[in-house]
Amino acid sequence: MSEQSDSEGAAVAGDLSEDEGPGRQEDASLLRTQVTEAAEALLKLGASDPDLAGSLARVLSVVAAEAARTNRFARALSRALTPLEPQIASRSAERPRRSSRRAAGVIDPFAVFAEAGEVGLRAGLGELALEQLRDIIAEHGMDHDRLAMKWKDPQRVIDRIVERVESRTAKGAAFRGRPEQSTEPHGIVSGPKIEDSSA
Repeated sequence: MSEQSDSEGAAVAGDLSEDEGPGRQEDASLLRTQVTEAAEALLKLGASDPDLAGSLARVLSVVAAEAARTNRFARALSRALTPLEPQIASRSAERPRRSSRRAAGVIDPFAVFAEAGEVGLRAGLGELALEQLRDIIAEHGMDHDRLAMKWKDPQRVIDRIVERVESRTAKGAAFRGRPEQSTEPHGIVSGPKIEDSSA
């Protein structure tokens, strides 16, 4: 076992020294060191558990030989051995995610409607770009059927905003229409209650 590992390590180190360009000498030197360290670790393991050391040596030998023979396998192996964080970072760099949050609406359609009515609201909305209209739709949850955000015609989006504002305002007015009534009978003025201190 030890003679085989030593001879394989020496053979690999010899192969690495051939065909080296000046730029690759440093990488080859690092690789030689790593191969030597792996061989030494296998030899130490072989002293206490020769079967496991032999199995590991065979597995590493098969994997390395296949990676040298097949580029596709080498790339897959490289991806599998790369730490997860750089893979995620590279994927996010390739495809930047669009933020799902939209900007706040330029105007508050409910406030404009309360002050200027439907005509004033339509006039105010008519001055906005399509994306600004979509911001209002998103901010106030007016896309209940998930269609308005896809519309390309600004007038259609304006109609949706006006329709939703009128609908919600009418619903709110039903609760605001009745003034509170007093529970005291007419003619009796209720004042602060005075506690009886003699009790």
